[in-house]
Amino acid sequence: MMYWNRPSECMGRETLRELQSQRLVKTVERVYYNVPYYRSLMQERGIVPEDIKGIEDLSKLPFTTKDDLRNNYPYGLFAVPLSEIVRIHASSGTTGKPTVVGYTRGDITTWSELMARTLACGGATKDSVIQIAYGYGLFTGGLGVHYGAERLGASVIPISGGNTKRQVMLMRDFGTTVLACTPSYALHIAEVLEEMIIPREELKLKYGIFGAEPWTEELRQEIEEKLRITAIDIYGLSEIIGPGVASECHYKDGLHIWEDHFIPEIVDPETGEVLPEGSEGELVFTTITKEGIPVIRYRTRDISKLTYEPCPCGRTHARMHKVLGRTDDMIIIRGVNVFPSQIESILVNIGETEPHYLLVIDRVGNMDSLEIWVEVSENLFSDEVRKLENLKQRIANEIQCTLGLSAKVKLVEPKTIERSQGKAIRVLDRRK
Repeated sequence: MMYWNRPSECMGRETLRELQSQRLVKTVERVYYNVPYYRSLMQERGIVPEDIKGIEDLSKLPFTTKDDLRNNYPYGLFAVPLSEIVRIHASSGTTGKPTVVGYTRGDITTWSELMARTLACGGATKDSVIQIAYGYGLFTGGLGVHYGAERLGASVIPISGGNTKRQVMLMRDFGTTVLACTPSYALHIAEVLEEMIIPREELKLKYGIFGAEPWTEELRQEIEEKLRITAIDIYGLSEIIGPGVASECHYKDGLHIWEDHFIPEIVDPETGEVLPEGSEGELVFTTITKEGIPVIRYRTRDISKLTYEPCPCGRTHARMHKVLGRTDDMIIIRGVNVFPSQIESILVNIGETEPHYLLVIDRVGNMDSLEIWVEVSENLFSDEVRKLENLKQRIANEIQCTLGLSAKVKLVEPKTIERSQGKAIRVLDRRK
């Protein structure tokens, strides 16, 4: 079993809890005295730092949301002077102002440590050749993985996203053993590999470290079969630190959260009430070692659940279930709550379509309509009309049975649906 920092990854639960409590108390003091916005929130609740004596008092503290970061744009939540910030990242800013995060030199060291753990958890070693096809720049993915890979001692190919034929060529020529990118882009790489007629045997790929978007077990199987690798799910978000918050091990039974740096909770998305272990709800994180921009009880909007049961790998940290969707990505169609990942599971299970789809939502009169565009292979698309109609009906029936929702299915030619080099676009909502 490969560890990067075995004492930290496998420490006893009681020791871990004591460490969390100590670090939480210090973090609360830091934000109270250094971040006016947090101080005002705590004063509104009648809380002073002395009221927080350990992890058992966490629920007394206020939540933080993405809007809080945007409303304090750009540096309002920083806990240190800008002169101590050595790196600034930001979200894409597709809605409203971007969320800005800053890193001290100490934060970069912590981030590198956690990404080294994450990569080792996914099978990488100092002998690995890691091809990073996450985007570089203000997005945290590329540089986050990069620093962790260098900390691990691996050889790094910082190719970033795009130019997929070149990705495949360098993958073969440079002897890449680990691919790091979004799962949807990994699938696109597999398609291009097939188009270039490069035998899989010419590649040395062993592992894939995939994250930045929710993906299903069915999609994992598709990637593993096409690229002949072990596909590992990782989790992170820029507001917490970037990639490196949690990672699967080879047992693929939940993602290990690095609890010596982040305290996870599951809350009811509506009420904010903390839910018991094993409950499905919204994932909340408190950072307890960050210097530049510590975050208290950040509401991720990701739907998951936690378990504290020991993992066979020996790591003792809590594990989160693969993200089931997001509260703000959830689509409501005619009163039915739908996550795109549910549609993906249905399509992959049917097995006669490509794993590329688009949900097109519209409103006709006062009624919502859902049309699902699904790619099929060249052979199937050129097949007789009756077979295509039967496939469309099977998909529609399965969606009706699983989700209780009627949908129109449109089968489209291969490559019709636009490919993404970052997060896949799964929904086109024309109601807005």
